[in-house]
Amino acid sequence: MRSFDLIGKVAVVTGSSRGIGRAIAGAIAEAGGTVVVSSRKQTACDAAAAEINAALGAERAIAIAASISDKAALQAMIDETRARLGPIDILVCNAATNPYYGPLLEIGDAEFRKVLENNVLASHWLVQMVAPDMIERRGGAIIVVSSIGGLLGSDLIGAYNISKAADFQLVRNLAVELGRHRIRVNAIAPGTIRTDFARALYEDPKTEAELNRATPLGRIGEPGDIAGAAVFLASEAGAYMTGQAVVIDGGFTIGRTSA
Repeated sequence: MRSFDLIGKVAVVTGSSRGIGRAIAGAIAEAGGTVVVSSRKQTACDAAAAEINAALGAERAIAIAASISDKAALQAMIDETRARLGPIDILVCNAATNPYYGPLLEIGDAEFRKVLENNVLASHWLVQMVAPDMIERRGGAIIVVSSIGGLLGSDLIGAYNISKAADFQLVRNLAVELGRHRIRVNAIAPGTIRTDFARALYEDPKTEAELNRATPLGRIGEPGDIAGAAVFLASEAGAYMTGQAVVIDGGFTIGRTSA
């Protein structure tokens, strides 16, 4: 459908050398966009961009490494994107950190700060960097990949969940501020997805079996299950949607199945 086309659009996707970000970057390129693959390591970014280009038989992806913990590196990545591809139409803030598993009462200050800075503040930085061009051109799409953790309590990943709840409010506030400029800001809230990032939540077969039983669709998600929503939110198909969170969790948050 033409309403899902991203032809001529320039997108930046953080944390896109693997997992959910890689799937989103590939889907944006497949929809016709040109995408910047970005994560901490240049070699990983190069490999992911090469895979996307080989699959499509066209140069739809370039690789620019940047750590979300380094504001100057993020600015350099945005500046290089503008110089090579032109103004940015789509920003996907996907990269995140979770260095601590355990009770919130025992987390150290440095770990808590790292979670909040990488998962919330870095997205705020990136929006500040891309918003001026979007405002000038009167249009753009910003997507923050949050988590259903932002809707739930946890005795294992409490700090991460707090950061993901903050993502929802970041999106709402930005949607209010930027809506007058026809810039849409939305979140995606995945459930447990089979990625290296979430491995601790499913690597034990018993834990995965419990997750599957608690999920109406009977399985944990795959990175590709998230990519289509990003294309929807980035394209004209989502032109009247802003300030919202799309939950993609196989039904986990609606309650346990009886089976």
